[in-house]
Amino acid sequence: MDRFIRALIQWQAVDRPAPARTLTVAQVRRRYADSAARTCGGAQPEPVAAVSDQLIDGRGGRFRVRTYLPVTDRGRLVTFLHGGGWTVGDVDTHDGVCRRIAAALGAVVVSVDYRRAPEHPYPGPLQDGIAASEWAAGQFPGRDHVIAGDSAGAGLALGIALHHRDHDGITFAAQLLVYPPADPSMTSPSLHKYASGYLADLDDLRWYYEQYVTDPEHASDPAIDLINADHRGLAPTVIGTAEFDGLHDEGVELAARMAASGVSVEHVPAPGLVHGYLLLADVVPAAAEATREVLAALERTLTSVPVPN
Repeated sequence: MDRFIRALIQWQAVDRPAPARTLTVAQVRRRYADSAARTCGGAQPEPVAAVSDQLIDGRGGRFRVRTYLPVTDRGRLVTFLHGGGWTVGDVDTHDGVCRRIAAALGAVVVSVDYRRAPEHPYPGPLQDGIAASEWAAGQFPGRDHVIAGDSAGAGLALGIALHHRDHDGITFAAQLLVYPPADPSMTSPSLHKYASGYLADLDDLRWYYEQYVTDPEHASDPAIDLINADHRGLAPTVIGTAEFDGLHDEGVELAARMAASGVSVEHVPAPGLVHGYLLLADVVPAAAEATREVLAALERTLTSVPVPN
């Protein structure tokens, strides 16, 4: 395990956080936002040409998107869905992540402040993501469009891609899915091997699913049970996993199943790291390197794999 990650785990163990289910939703959101702010480490944000927020219309009401214009524009567009168990996180917690994506790819990045569970359970966040991707495509036409996300946002990104494939919608140039939750049955070996003490506990993941998927009958929907979805015809995909992450095995299995369905997939492992490493890039050198590697894989995908017809 990376020594900086080990130190973070040891520091957390001194004052172990309460399980999410013992707190109010507001308390869990504040804890996540505070943690994200601490991991900035006082670093200067990656420069971009401009940042703007605005409200757009979704099926259930208006929500915010944040748009980043790159310093060097290479004609790309990324619609990004933030992580946080569909319940916490927002465009502010992932500001640094989106800035890195804009700079590394020379892309316009549209970060989606989708409405969150439990106030807006499934399919609300997914519908907001679909609407945001359509808005982004309309505002920035003619660009290579990537659908991307981390953690729960990666799950949403894949659900959005499935929707567009099935409804003759956006043809994405690529997908970026970083440590995605793909199996609501939560039976993979890594989930139980790293169930506690690795900065993302299994019981908290169960609680997040409970907030998002309030009707158990939806657990088998392709946009939730992503590992068993029909992946045929999806865009070339980069999947990032972390070694000491309960979701590790789901990401590996998802990559294998997508590849078996004919999707071009590059799996980028992150040895020694834990779930959420994109948010640790300012304070953990190995997390910064893993972030560069997963974005370099996306760059290779965009430059070497033809966009599907």
